[in-house]
Amino acid sequence: MITKSIPSLFTVANLFLGIVAILLVFPENAKPEIAAMMVIIAMLMDGVDGRVARALNAQSEFGKELDSLSDVISFGVAPAFIMYSVAFQELNAAPAWIITALFPICGALRLARFNVVSGMPGYFIGLPIPAAGGVLATLALFHKDIAVSVLMASTLILSFLMVSTIKYPNFKKLGIPKNAIWVVPIIVVVAVVLGILFPNHLSKIIFIPLVLYALYGLKKNVDRRLPGRKRKRKHRKQEENMQSEHSA
Repeated sequence: MITKSIPSLFTVANLFLGIVAILLVFPENAKPEIAAMMVIIAMLMDGVDGRVARALNAQSEFGKELDSLSDVISFGVAPAFIMYSVAFQELNAAPAWIITALFPICGALRLARFNVVSGMPGYFIGLPIPAAGGVLATLALFHKDIAVSVLMASTLILSFLMVSTIKYPNFKKLGIPKNAIWVVPIIVVVAVVLGILFPNHLSKIIFIPLVLYALYGLKKNVDRRLPGRKRKRKHRKQEENMQSEHSA
């Protein structure tokens, strides 16, 4: 029974960190750098819980639903609050509130679709909410260097990418051997310590691979829609059909 509960503990830790991130952007706290780091560490928890569940053969519908509910808070609400607190508060209330609310709404829609629609092997359909939340939370740290209009547009683009049909590589299937599970707590502790000691620098460094992942799917989608790419795929398919006919 205890073994079956271990993955859920990581999921609850993910949720806890998301709530802490929200609390850290309240005016009396005002620590967006640490809040963004909490979102990043929550991403680590989210990546670990499923792998631990598969390694322990402890997957369940309860764990799946708990994971989705936690993700809405940690990677939907928390990043949106971080961005709002540092960049959107001085704007007109209507657009600021709408854009802030749209992000977690699209994240919730993305998770609902993920839970009920069969995806493609090796791919996610739409930008996963942890990646979108990670990009938004760390992007907010650049609010002094980037125009508010760009931050607003970026929030809208990330919201669209989550509910889009763009394919993104799925790395969650990379499992953890059962005899290596003892390493997971060590990795988590090291990540937490580094996050607390270097919240600003580490968050900004992590922003780079996250935004590259988000742009990767967008680029692949644009490539597929280009006429030249379509012709190449059609030509390749014709060649494959001809080879199969000759070999038959």
